[in-house]
Amino acid sequence: MSYNKLNVLHWHIVDAFSWPVESKVHSELTEKGAYSTDMLYSYEETKKIINYAKSRAIRVMPEFNMPGNTFIVSDAHPEIMSCLNKQPNWDKFGPEPSSGQLNIADLRGSFAFDIITEYSRLFVDLGFHMGGGSLNLDWWKEDPVIELYVCDHPGESIESLVKGWFNQTVGKIQEMGKVPFAREDSMLNFGYETKNTTIVEAWVSEDSVGKVVDKGYRAIATSWNRHYLDCGHGSWLSNFEGSSWCGPYKGWQKIYSYNPRAKIIDPAKQKLVLGGEVALWSAQSDETTVDRNLWPRTAAFAEIMWTGSIDPNTNSTKDIGKVARRLTTTDSAWLHAGICQSRCSPCGASAIPSH
Repeated sequence: MSYNKLNVLHWHIVDAFSWPVESKVHSELTEKGAYSTDMLYSYEETKKIINYAKSRAIRVMPEFNMPGNTFIVSDAHPEIMSCLNKQPNWDKFGPEPSSGQLNIADLRGSFAFDIITEYSRLFVDLGFHMGGGSLNLDWWKEDPVIELYVCDHPGESIESLVKGWFNQTVGKIQEMGKVPFAREDSMLNFGYETKNTTIVEAWVSEDSVGKVVDKGYRAIATSWNRHYLDCGHGSWLSNFEGSSWCGPYKGWQKIYSYNPRAKIIDPAKQKLVLGGEVALWSAQSDETTVDRNLWPRTAAFAEIMWTGSIDPNTNSTKDIGKVARRLTTTDSAWLHAGICQSRCSPCGASAIPSH
C-alpha cells in the first residue's frame, strides 16, 4: 500500500460470519463468535497493525457494520436480534446466509453504543464506519417484537425506527469525537438524511457518487462494478452454479478507465468526492490469494486516483500503452521482491494493442 501511496486501510473487521476482534466490554462476542481461538485479533495485535500502518503513513479505519449483517452477534445475544437464520428463502431477508440483524426497536439497545464507545478508543483514526449496508425492511416487518412496538406507538413505522436508529448512531460516533462513515444504502434508500458531516461510501453503481454529492455529502467512490476485486471467481454458495453476484472479473484496464468525477459538472460538488477505494472481501480470499487479487490492479487504481486520466504534458487522455508498460515494470520489481501478485501481461507484451 505504501509503495502505491494508498493511505487508508478500511478494515471491515466484523460481518455475519465472525466477530474476530477482542472486546473487553462484551468478551462473549469473541468467545462465541470467532471462528476459533487462533483466528482473532487481541487488543495488542490490533494496536500493532495500527502502528505498523502508521509508520507507513497509512490510516486504519474500522467498520462495524450495523444493524444488518450481524448474525454472529446472536451466538452471544439472541435476545437483541431479528429474523435469525431464515431458511430456506434466506435471500428474502438478506444478501447472504445466515440472516440476522439487530432489533431496532429493542429498548435494551445499548449494544451499538457499547461497540462504538469501545472501538472508538481502540482505533485512533478520526473515521469510524458504522456500515448501514445490505438492509432489507422485510427483516423487521416480520419480527413480532417490532410489530408490537409499532402497534403500541402510534406514528412509528419501520422506516421511522430505521431513521431514529441511524440518528442515534451518528450522534454517538460524533460524541466520541469521530467522523461518521456510512454506506449509501442508509443514506439514499430509506429517505434517511443526516448532517452532511457524514462521509458516504458510494458503491451501488457508478451513478451513486453523483447522487451522494447532490445531497451535499462527501463521497468515497467504491462502485462494485469497477472497484470490487473479489468478483468473477464463481459463487461461494454450494448449490449455485452461476457466477458471483458482482462478476465478471475486473481487469486493471476497467479500473483505470473509471473517473468518479467525470459526470459531475459543478466544481463545488466535484470537491465533495474525496477519493475512492477498492474492496477485497474475504469470502474467497485469504493469505494465500490476497496478493494476487490485489496487485497490480490496485496499483492501477492508485495511479488513476492520484493523478487523474489526463496527461498534463499533452492535455489529453493518458496513453494506455504507457500505463501498461509502467505496470509491467512494477510487476517485475514486485515479483523479484517476493510479492506473489498477478501479472498484468506476458513479458514483452505490455505495449501490444488489442487490435
